[in-house]
Amino acid sequence: MYRANYHRLPQGFADDGLHTGACTVEDGRWVRILRRKGVGRARLARMIRLIACLFIVTSCAVAQAPDWAKIHAEALEHFTALIKIDTSNPPGNETKAAEYVKAVLAREGIESQLLGPNKDRLNLVARIKGNGSRKPILIMGHTDVVGVQKEKWTVDPFGGLRKDGFIYGRGSLDDKDNLTACLMTMILLKRMKAQLDRDVIFVAEAGEEGFAPEGMRHLVEKQWPEIEAEFALAEGGGGFTRGGEATVVSVAATEKIGAGVTLVARGPAGHGSVPVLGNAIARLARAVARVTEWQAPMKLNDVTRAYFERLASVSPPEKAKVYRDILDPKTAPAAEEYLRVNEPGLNSVLRTGISPTIIQGGFRGNVIPSEARATLDIRALPDEDLPRFYEMLRSVIGDPAVEIETRGRRETPPPSRLDTEMFRALERAQKTVYPKAITVPAMLTGGTDMQPLRLKGVPSYGVGPLREEGAATNGAHSDDERIGEAAFYKFVEFLWTAVIEVAGSKR
Repeated sequence: MYRANYHRLPQGFADDGLHTGACTVEDGRWVRILRRKGVGRARLARMIRLIACLFIVTSCAVAQAPDWAKIHAEALEHFTALIKIDTSNPPGNETKAAEYVKAVLAREGIESQLLGPNKDRLNLVARIKGNGSRKPILIMGHTDVVGVQKEKWTVDPFGGLRKDGFIYGRGSLDDKDNLTACLMTMILLKRMKAQLDRDVIFVAEAGEEGFAPEGMRHLVEKQWPEIEAEFALAEGGGGFTRGGEATVVSVAATEKIGAGVTLVARGPAGHGSVPVLGNAIARLARAVARVTEWQAPMKLNDVTRAYFERLASVSPPEKAKVYRDILDPKTAPAAEEYLRVNEPGLNSVLRTGISPTIIQGGFRGNVIPSEARATLDIRALPDEDLPRFYEMLRSVIGDPAVEIETRGRRETPPPSRLDTEMFRALERAQKTVYPKAITVPAMLTGGTDMQPLRLKGVPSYGVGPLREEGAATNGAHSDDERIGEAAFYKFVEFLWTAVIEVAGSKR
C-alpha cells in the first residue's frame, strides 16, 4: 500500500499505467491507496472498506482535527494566568484558581460546581456528558503548589515568564500544566461537539501537596458520586526527549508510599566547654551517615520490570546493557551501583529510599543538648514490609540510644493494570503525538492523589510533559521551575488525543 500523504485527491479509481488504485477519506484527510497491476480489485475494495470504517469511527467522535496553532495560543494564555495565581500550600487559597477555571468553562457553556468544606480551598468538578453506554473517565489536575524561597529564584515565581523556549513559574511542572491540559480538553470536547460513549469528568482539586482533608480526601469520602469513574488520568507521567526528539513517554501505573520517620538521639546535657561521650548530636550524625550510606535491598515489580525492559529497547548500547543487567540477578549488583552513582532517579525506583531532610538539635552555642532529631523522608515500595524494614534500619544504625519514631502510612493500593483499555489508549495516543517514541509504564517515587482512587478500584495513570533526558535542574519543587514551551503544547495534544481515543463514540 502506498499513501500520497495528505494530498487532496478526487474519490474514485485511478490508473497511472503502473498502478491502479482508489481514493477515499481517512481521519478528515484525503488519502490515496494504490496497488500494483495484477492485484485483485476485490482485495483493494476490502482495503477501502476497512479504511472507510476507520474513518466512520473517527468521525463519530469529532468532525475534524483541532486547529492546534490556535489552541496552543489559548492554552498558553490560561497556563500563564494560572501560574500567576499564588496558590502556595500552605495556606493554599486554591479557590482563586478554581474560580478562574470555573469562569473559563462558563464562557464555553460548561457547567461546573465548587465543592469542599473550606471556602478558601474549594475543588472544581465539571462534566461533559456522553451517551452513557460506557462508564465515565476522570481527568484531574491540582490547583495548589509548594511554597517558594523567592530569594533563590532568578525570576518571579508567579510571573509566568516566557524565556528562551521555556515557561517559568511555580507549578509549571507541578501541576498547572496538567490542570491547563485538562481545561483545554474540556473546552475542545464542548466546542467540537464530540460524540462520546463516556462522560468526561474534570476535577481541579485542592490540597494535593500534603493530601489535605479538603481535597481529594473530601471528594472521595463525601462526594464520590460526583467523580466516580472507570479510569482516571492525573499527574506523574512524562518521559524524555533525546537531542530534542521524543524517545520515551512514561505512564505512571503505581507509586511509592510515604512513610516518614524521625530519628531521636539522646545523651547527657552539659557545658559546651567540656566534651562528653554520648553527645546526642554526635550520635545522631553517625546514625544519619550510616542510614545514608546504606541501601535497602532491590525489589522489582511488574511495572518496574516492564519499565526497564522497554527503556533498554530505545537506549544507547552502554545504557541498554545496564538496564538489561538489572533484570538478571547475576549482573544486577554491578548495574545497581552504576545507577546509584550515575542515575539516582532510576536507582530510586528499585528500592525503598531514604533521604534525611531535617536536623534539629541544640538551642545555644555553649550548651550540649540532651536530644537531637533528624527527619527521614522514606518512600516505600508498594509491597514493602515496613515493620521488617524498620528492624533493618535499627540494625544499620547500631545504636540503642537512637530511637526510631514512626508515623502512620497511607493504605497501599494495588498498581493499575497495564492491559486496560485506558493504558492501550495512552499507547495509541503516544503513537499519534510522539510517533518515534515508545510508552513505558513507570512507578513514581513521589506520591499523588491517585492513591485514594486506586483504593476505590479505579485504574489510574499518571501523564505529563516530556523533558530533555538528563535534565536534573528546574524540575518540580525546584527553584526556577520551568517547562519547555513546545513540550507543554505537545502534552495538551497528547491528553486530548488519549481522552478522545477512550471516550469518543465508536458507533
